[in-house]
Amino acid sequence: MSDPKTPRRRSLLKGAAVAAGAMSAPMVAVAQTTSFRFQSTWPAKDIFHEYAQDFAKKVNDMAGNRLKIEVLPAGAVVPAFQLLEAVNKGTLDGGHGVVAYHYGKNSALALWGSGPAYGMDPNMVLAWHNYGGGKALLEEIYKAINMDVVSYLYGPMPTQPLGWFKKPISNVAQLKGLKFRTVGLAVDVFKELGVAVNPLPGGEIVPALDRGLIDAAEFNNASSDRVLGFPDVAKNCMLQSFHQSGEQFEILFNKTKYNALPAELKATIDYAVQAASADMSWKAIDRNSKDYIELKTKDKINFYKTPDSILRAQLDAWDKVVAAKAKENPHFQKVLDSQKAFAQRAGQWQNDYMVDFKMAWNRYFARGAAPKKA
Repeated sequence: MSDPKTPRRRSLLKGAAVAAGAMSAPMVAVAQTTSFRFQSTWPAKDIFHEYAQDFAKKVNDMAGNRLKIEVLPAGAVVPAFQLLEAVNKGTLDGGHGVVAYHYGKNSALALWGSGPAYGMDPNMVLAWHNYGGGKALLEEIYKAINMDVVSYLYGPMPTQPLGWFKKPISNVAQLKGLKFRTVGLAVDVFKELGVAVNPLPGGEIVPALDRGLIDAAEFNNASSDRVLGFPDVAKNCMLQSFHQSGEQFEILFNKTKYNALPAELKATIDYAVQAASADMSWKAIDRNSKDYIELKTKDKINFYKTPDSILRAQLDAWDKVVAAKAKENPHFQKVLDSQKAFAQRAGQWQNDYMVDFKMAWNRYFARGAAPKKA
């Protein structure tokens, strides 16, 4: 019988042990990280930029080290209103903004946010986009203007205030001649009301108000307005308006870079968009309500409900604007028809089914809490 400890026997036993160990160890593939450089259209301090970062974090967390999105603030690579072109060309891999900022490329793009949307709230506009034909129409428009991008809409925004004014506005006549900031089709609506409009990006609004380049302005919400410095340059905010009452955010990808991703990472992005949409809407309620109270108590801002006469005048102006745009632009009419059909059905359901929550809120809290009349 041979000695088991001979050099040859020991070598064979060692080799078998190594092989067995290798077979039992899991095969670990080292995946290469794909990096996407994004830019938002928002200043770094704005809650909107935070929403962009929230979306990126969800993708990054779910994708592990296979996909990483870095989000830069407005102006880091290109000006805010040049985001779409930059993503199309590949200067940026993606971006975070709003469809209305591309209004100059095709007026129909502003219908994703501007105007009363046939009585749909922001979440219903997103429902129309995802289930009522809006997504296909947006893709058709981008193709028509040679923008090779992949677009996701998400994040229903609360109704935007009419704006910030040096003096409260009690009637339509007081709007005439005002130098005012807004964007999208709201530009045309306010022009119809006699306003001189300047569509400035978010970071330029307050400096323009401070220097007297504009008399009044709107942006979006209590949190953004407060951090951007509106309380430092105006003390009166008019709440409620139809000019931007159904807006949502847009996440853009360069199509070539997006299409190169494997199916599972595209699915990760899909679900991250849905998760970010819900998270954004919850965060907005929490942060906007806190900042609204801070604006009233600490910053001593006067809030007024926009008079119904102005709201009705907005609707009258809107009808004139969209009638003219629809004659000029076939895409515009297609989007209007699609929205109207969805809004008639979904709006009837929502209006019939949803209770008026003001009744319950007023029962417990309403005394002295309503905004003033102008």
